[in-house]
Amino acid sequence: MATTVPRWEYWFGLPALRTSARLARDTVRDRLHTWRVSGETCSDAVLMVSELTTNAVLHTDSAHVLCGLTLTFTGDDRILRIEFHDDGRDPVPVRLPPHRAGPCEESGRGLFLVQQLADHWGSTHSTRTAGKVIWAELMTQP
Repeated sequence: MATTVPRWEYWFGLPALRTSARLARDTVRDRLHTWRVSGETCSDAVLMVSELTTNAVLHTDSAHVLCGLTLTFTGDDRILRIEFHDDGRDPVPVRLPPHRAGPCEESGRGLFLVQQLADHWGSTHSTRTAGKVIWAELMTQP
């Protein structure tokens, strides 16, 4: 007999505009508070969402992005997965830039922050859109 793992999901769309980062942060913060995700995990998730939203809207040629949150319950642990899907014509997976941003550069640190905060992260072809998905996972406890 197969067992099912309890999980909660929440999806929302955003226009591919720089101003969407604030809406994404607020939406994710509200959802994670509703799900009673711990303060530290919530803070890390909101920061990652801000960086991933900015990355998605700056580097996609689609008009919108799809954001998904999934909280999966496994024993004593919970896994929070954050996903950003685009409709871009370039479904090439995202990789870290070959060099780190210098102290005077205004951008180029987002994926490094995600890499440092996430327990796992990556990108691949999206199963929900015609483009790619960038995802990150955080382990949390109840």
